[in-house]
Amino acid sequence: MPVELAYLLPIVPAACGLLGLLMPRSNRRIGAALGVTGASVALAVAVVLLATFQETVEKYFTWVRLGSIDVTFGVLIDRRALFVALAVGVVALAVQVYSIGYLAGDEHYGPYAAQVSIFTAAMLAVVVGNDLILVLAGWEVMGACSYLLIAHDRTLPEAPAAAVKAFLVTRVGDVGFLLGIALLGVAAGSFRISEIFVALPGMSGTTVTAAALLLLAGVAGKSAQFPLHTWLPDAMAGPTPISALIHAATMVAAGVYVVARLFPVFQAAPVALTVLGVMAAITLLLGALAATAQDDIKRVLAWSTVSQLGYMTGALAVGATTPAIFHLLTHAAFKALLFLAAGCVIHAVGTNLMSRMGGLRRTLPVTFWSMTIGLAALAGVPPLAGFWSKEAILLAAEHGTGGTAVLVYVAGLAGTFITAWYATRLWLKVFFGPGYNDHVHAPGSVMQAPVALLAVPSAGLGLGIYLADQEIVELDAVALLPVGLMLLGILAAWWGWRRSGDPAAVLGRMQPFLAAAFRLDDVQDALVVRPFTRLAALTRVADESGVDGVVTGVGTGTVALGGSLTRWHRSGVPRALAGVLVVAAASVVIFALNGLLR
Repeated sequence: MPVELAYLLPIVPAACGLLGLLMPRSNRRIGAALGVTGASVALAVAVVLLATFQETVEKYFTWVRLGSIDVTFGVLIDRRALFVALAVGVVALAVQVYSIGYLAGDEHYGPYAAQVSIFTAAMLAVVVGNDLILVLAGWEVMGACSYLLIAHDRTLPEAPAAAVKAFLVTRVGDVGFLLGIALLGVAAGSFRISEIFVALPGMSGTTVTAAALLLLAGVAGKSAQFPLHTWLPDAMAGPTPISALIHAATMVAAGVYVVARLFPVFQAAPVALTVLGVMAAITLLLGALAATAQDDIKRVLAWSTVSQLGYMTGALAVGATTPAIFHLLTHAAFKALLFLAAGCVIHAVGTNLMSRMGGLRRTLPVTFWSMTIGLAALAGVPPLAGFWSKEAILLAAEHGTGGTAVLVYVAGLAGTFITAWYATRLWLKVFFGPGYNDHVHAPGSVMQAPVALLAVPSAGLGLGIYLADQEIVELDAVALLPVGLMLLGILAAWWGWRRSGDPAAVLGRMQPFLAAAFRLDDVQDALVVRPFTRLAALTRVADESGVDGVVTGVGTGTVALGGSLTRWHRSGVPRALAGVLVVAAASVVIFALNGLLR
């Protein structure tokens, strides 16, 4: 296998992105060409490496030496890394092509396409990196790119605020991630992942547990796990293609992949897996319940992503790394499809609100059928992609041992019903019912083509992987339970729609509370944002009136004293003479008193 090609996975998109930033903003053709080229080459390299894969290979060269520790630029190629790289390449290419039409007329399209390329390169560095420093570099670059891309449309007042929130919330977790990497690297005497695994048995249990918990902080931030999940729905203020990229193949997928990649560390720290399982169960149900009450189509999909990430981390918590990555891949396909299809709907009707949509199945047939496949895959309708990966997770949890497995399994079953319910609600409110009255602006082929193409893996990817390796999903009678819950969720949503026109009416007074996601943003604001804002205000007052006040006071006093001396210096002879006599008399008195005291 030409393993050297693996270096091109992050390098080519990064080079295209950096070159794109140097191009004039007005030159859309060059920006589009560079963006599409970077994603296409990365995808082609992933396909070649996957087609020629025979065995796990790692390659590295020394980057820099820190004391006795070498930091290496290394790549590790195994089947899991290549499948994830393939998913990243497919979604990135779809997003680049789709953005050409979606951002037609945007004068900032050139920098946008370049930032998407750099974002893609950063994720690929995390995927193939065999050194934790390289992984950290990709991890940090993703955070910076997400800030820039979410805030792309400066005309939207909520976009800059959402970008700042995403950056700050994820940075909270990133501090722990950095410390966890440092702890592992120092304890192992190397930042190379393979060497850290070798050194694990010689580390103390406290060190490994602390490192695993610190890494989980970063995972909670990047992968939007409770309690650091609040940034993800607000990130919908960014362009819809960026929502697809972040939610499907980069950023949120990075945390799940890193846990799977470093799973021996977490296996050696059972406490960390328990914490991960509790976080996963809460995240899964929180995201699903919040999705039931949203009116904004993108926020439904955003909360859906939070919930589906809970399935992935839940699988990791019970030791099922393969089902977790399996669901990451299928989710990448159908969630990219759903966001890009939602963008077509929004482009057509000019609003994000489902309450102002309806009857669009006839005017947007390609979007309708593609989104039907995507929503069915999300709900877990057999034999579409989401069914197989969810079954793998639920079976792993059902066959697991301990309280964590029970918690993940019960949460997963409840999530199956709720997911089917809100997916059906979205489908009915957007495409059925009273027709949309205004003129529909049908999206062009450059936007619809990626959507239609993504429908293929959304439908067949799960079955294809199952047929290739049937040990991933061992179907038995238990599979009837989640399928039954899925059908029950669809029927419940259908009944609510027929009864009132909106299945969410059954939520009653709970709807605003669920729409606000249990008001955890308010809790975060009260417990974190406001205290820190007040502390910052007090610090500023103390700095301005204390430190600055002393400095300013000394300066003012010196100037005043100098002014007084200047006035004495410029005074007339009689006044100056009087001053000299006063000083002389005072000096005589002082010397006389000094002599008497002796």
